[in-house]
Amino acid sequence: MRRPHATDADLTLLWAARFGNSPESKLRGKVVWITGASSGIGEELSYQLAALGARLVLSARRGNELERVKRTCLERFSLKDEDILVLPLDLLDRGSHQEKTAAALKHFGDIDVLINNGGRTQRSLCTEADVDVYQALMEVNYLGTVSVTKQVLPHMIRRGSGIIATVSSVAGFVGVPLATGYAASKHAVQGFFNSLRTELTDYPNITISTICPGPVISSIVQNALTEELGKPVASAGDQTHKMSTERCVQLTLVGLANRVKEMWIAEQPFLLFCYLWQYTPTLAWYLTNILGKKRVQNFKAGLDADSAYFSKPKVKTT
Repeated sequence: MRRPHATDADLTLLWAARFGNSPESKLRGKVVWITGASSGIGEELSYQLAALGARLVLSARRGNELERVKRTCLERFSLKDEDILVLPLDLLDRGSHQEKTAAALKHFGDIDVLINNGGRTQRSLCTEADVDVYQALMEVNYLGTVSVTKQVLPHMIRRGSGIIATVSSVAGFVGVPLATGYAASKHAVQGFFNSLRTELTDYPNITISTICPGPVISSIVQNALTEELGKPVASAGDQTHKMSTERCVQLTLVGLANRVKEMWIAEQPFLLFCYLWQYTPTLAWYLTNILGKKRVQNFKAGLDADSAYFSKPKVKTT
């Protein structure tokens, strides 16, 4: 694992990491429901939360992979079988979300933290992508997330406390070429939860937190939607330049323990771009157009779209 940098998160989150509450002090014993728990960030969240002593509800479509994650948690950490509920969930099947929420509540009695992590990304140009791809991204990333949230939120309102955290992306507030549909779905997520947070001002102990990672090593690129539904990504490319999943989750849990409302988690130059978009949008547009062109060149050359921004793209080889 690469040595993490001291500038891989926004200032509020870095302050919390140094001076704030520790994740163990705030999350031990809590019931945490994680969607998208079978791989990537969701899987790593499961492990780090299990290490803290949290009780877990693990959800994703692939039940066999969830069982694998559960077994690993039980083997590595001091949890009992009943401390982890495997609850297969399809974000597209919104009609089942009430039943799934009831099952989680029946097993544990409470849901202290909901982490909306399930979703898909995109690797295709707008001019080449079918509209069905855009619909699928909105159905999974936005409507599926809203649906689960709406089932859990009334429970938290009744008890007067809880955390609803959603893994968005820096693409939720910046423009990202090759991910027009993905960025649109994450912008929708940001708009929904920013608005919901204000609606809940009468419930100060309910925290709405959005997590905005930059490029992170995970399987999300391999599972990305392309220009056609069902067409796989030709090559995920080299992922080693990205932030480690472990570091991303470590910072995420610090943010949850300190009830940070929005987290920016990214290595440079991606974190710098977050600040440029926030405070100097004209300069951000100028630089985005330059680097966005390079991103498309990387994609067409068969490289990972996020890699090698400042070097000449290599020719794709077979």
